[in-house]
Amino acid sequence: MRNLLLALVVATPAAAQDQMNAEDFEAYVTDRTITFRTELSPEFGVERYLPGRRVMWSTFDGICQYGVWFESKGDICFRYEGDPEHKCWAIFDEPGGMRGVFTTRPNTTVIYEVPERDDPLICNDLSS
Repeated sequence: MRNLLLALVVATPAAAQDQMNAEDFEAYVTDRTITFRTELSPEFGVERYLPGRRVMWSTFDGICQYGVWFESKGDICFRYEGDPEHKCWAIFDEPGGMRGVFTTRPNTTVIYEVPERDDPLICNDLSS
């Protein structure tokens, strides 16, 4: 029975996934714009990853936020202007793209990279 349990644990998808650290994440995202979805929404948001660990997040309703990202306790965390609470994610490198599990409030949100999309940032609220 113990061997069966061990085999099931090793065979689960979570055991095969690699959680990205800051160096992996930085190499993967810098100078890219990535669209994200959830299980329930094909349009969760778009994030532009700038040099120096800076980001610009855009929802599909035209609201944008500048921010920065950093690693904390193995998670990738984001702090956006005007929001005192940082948002942390366990980021996994998967064959179809990144998957992020929101760890700031566990069991609430999982996001997925949409590699076939190239959505622009829509920032109706920023002046040029």
